[in-house]
Amino acid sequence: MKLLHRHIFANVALTCLASVGLFAFVLMIGNALRDLLGFVLAGQLEIGTFFQLIALLIPFVVSYALPMGILTGVLLVLGRMSSDREITAIRAAGVSVAGISAPIFFFALLGTAASLLVNFEFMPAARTAYQRELAQAVRQNPLSFIVPKTFIRDFPGIVLYVGTKRGDSTLQDFWLWEVDNQGRVKRFARADTGRLDYDEPNNKLVLTLEHAQAEQRDDKDPENFNRVQSAAAWERATFDLPLDRVTGARSVRTKLKWLTYNQLMAEWTRLGQPDPNVPRAERERQRMKVQITIQEKCAMAFSVLSFALLAIPLGIKVSRKETSANLGIALALAMGYYFATIVVGWFDNKPELRPDLLMWLPNIAFQALGIWMFRRVDRA
Repeated sequence: MKLLHRHIFANVALTCLASVGLFAFVLMIGNALRDLLGFVLAGQLEIGTFFQLIALLIPFVVSYALPMGILTGVLLVLGRMSSDREITAIRAAGVSVAGISAPIFFFALLGTAASLLVNFEFMPAARTAYQRELAQAVRQNPLSFIVPKTFIRDFPGIVLYVGTKRGDSTLQDFWLWEVDNQGRVKRFARADTGRLDYDEPNNKLVLTLEHAQAEQRDDKDPENFNRVQSAAAWERATFDLPLDRVTGARSVRTKLKWLTYNQLMAEWTRLGQPDPNVPRAERERQRMKVQITIQEKCAMAFSVLSFALLAIPLGIKVSRKETSANLGIALALAMGYYFATIVVGWFDNKPELRPDLLMWLPNIAFQALGIWMFRRVDRA
């Protein structure tokens, strides 16, 4: 029996770790493309800083990849064993499904503990460091935001275009559009030459245009060119481009999900104290958000156990050797779980519904379904 348990545990552990690595790699590539690719192409990140930021992404993506990886690993191992008739042979020897599952549940408990540690300690620390390093790296070369022959939309409400750029600060053939919330042009300016400087104390770019022409359009109907309100020409004009919205403020604002367990509990205790400057209803709303964050992290960790409980009977029942089929099932189940968690999060402004406790509903549903399937497979 011990030999069988060691065999199953070793196979499940290796396959699950490989699956976690695969999902973590995919999620890491997605986050890197979304957050870092633009900065790399613009020359705002050095190669060393880029790989440092990639390393800081690992705890963040592992917090999501761990449940999916264990679900996939268990499905793959049991699906292969069932297809090769190993499960049939083991059960014919008198071993129950519970006996087969014991090493898998032990590994799932280890995964749950690891997930709790990642969610409450490693991920918050790494995520905060990631945001600070990224903001600092971009601020070290702020003038590189201006890329020639590219429509630059990094600044809220402003679109820029530069024909050529000599050195770091001299611009030629410069265009600037100020747009409203619907993307319609409200003001327009063009200059043959310009200069770009960085105002470090105020964290902003100062754009100085030479021989500039501009026009002001009607605020109610900016697309009607017959209603241009004014047009002007200047020998020199100056525009400020704040970088706080692009690179982040100088002190990175930490989200609740980026707080460690001790920090979350300290925040929860602080919000429970009377504060004459904050209404009681607002304090309760903020306190509920802290409770939701704590429960969400816990529920995410225990989803490892829920996924394992569901994957055991499903892996035996599916009995397919094809990797694509098991991967598809795992991905569909994981996406269903995460979507249910997102739906519960929509009620964070309704504390009377106790959304912090509702965070456990996906776990309860998966465990109930897993127990029901487990009993059916055990009776078969």
